[in-house]
Amino acid sequence: MRNINTGRKLFNRDTLVLFGPAWLVMMADMDASSYIGAAQTGATLGYGLIWLMLVLIIPLYIVQELAGRISIATRDGLGNIIRKNYGKKIASLVALPMALTDMVTYGIEYLGIGIGLEIMGLSIYYTIPAIYLIHILIVTRKKYNQAEKPLLIMSFFLIIALLLSLSLRGFISMSSPLSNPIMIKPTSGYFFLLAANVGAVIMPFMIFFQASATGLKLTGIDNTSIKISRPRSVTIMRKETLAGAIMTELLMIIAQMAFAGIPHASHASFFSTPGELGSVLTPIAGSLSPIVLGFGLIGAGFIALIAISLGSAWGIAESLNISKNSYWLVYILESLPAAIAIMFINPSSMISLVLYLLIFFVFTLVAPMTMLWIIGRNKKIMGDLVLSKKNEAVYLVMFALIVATACIAVAT
Repeated sequence: MRNINTGRKLFNRDTLVLFGPAWLVMMADMDASSYIGAAQTGATLGYGLIWLMLVLIIPLYIVQELAGRISIATRDGLGNIIRKNYGKKIASLVALPMALTDMVTYGIEYLGIGIGLEIMGLSIYYTIPAIYLIHILIVTRKKYNQAEKPLLIMSFFLIIALLLSLSLRGFISMSSPLSNPIMIKPTSGYFFLLAANVGAVIMPFMIFFQASATGLKLTGIDNTSIKISRPRSVTIMRKETLAGAIMTELLMIIAQMAFAGIPHASHASFFSTPGELGSVLTPIAGSLSPIVLGFGLIGAGFIALIAISLGSAWGIAESLNISKNSYWLVYILESLPAAIAIMFINPSSMISLVLYLLIFFVFTLVAPMTMLWIIGRNKKIMGDLVLSKKNEAVYLVMFALIVATACIAVAT
């Protein structure tokens, strides 16, 4: 066989073979809660936090690159790695808080999908049970590699929907104070939105998802005739992670710009019903804009729903050493309460909590990010992929800045 590392054609093939985990987790990062946070930011500050979105590419890449690198080094999921090397108790302490926050996040994703479908004239009382069943069928009856393909297609529809939303909205005048992409306001409201956007950029499930999905992907490739070296795997993973980090932050910017300065949209309840959503968009962006945004919400919510379910269940099952044959039970039980609750809870009440939850998510990152650092610097586990002193210092600085942002928002 010709060496996989030589030749343009084979270069393209191994990149495509490995493509998926890093890209999907970044697209899942642009979920309904991130959508809401970005829209609220745009409605309140206009283009003012574009600078932050560009800066956030750096910590997003650094954290997710380490998750992918650990999986390449071990061919295993993060939950398994923690349990095998540091004990079941530590693994549980890292995974269970993620599961609790994910149960709330499920509700936001179901809500986003439901609103998108209601814009199409379909009642949430019929669509949410159907979405729940489709979601469960995908995660329980398909292997990761099979579930990945439709999600990759949906991710590109999400990009198109967001671009169309901005196209319909248009750009605000450069003479407007809201057009300034570097807005600094030392106010509590400003720091609150800043922290919410930081909270939206990295969530615990993303760390577990990329680690486990990358390991599953590599294990599947190992069972084929395709041979890809470890250094080559790392290079491809890094490029995909960087591309995904750039794209998801660009999507956040697009969402902010699409809602920049829209009257009445600065109140969180505007996202609670299709009627309210349309009422703020239609006067500026036209009658098609709510429908386009509806497609965007459906795509964002569904990709996130699958990624959260897989990442969270993998983390819990691996940490508690649950048999793979029992994963289906975790999938079903974890998201069922959210699917039921969303049909009975006033959506505006839940939406008003989204930005606060995004800030809270920052604190739930402390345990998994700490374990990433501990594992990444462990030469026994990582081998030649161990963190260098320089990379370790950069990681810790990013970690500290992320947590400090949330602390400042809470303090103010």
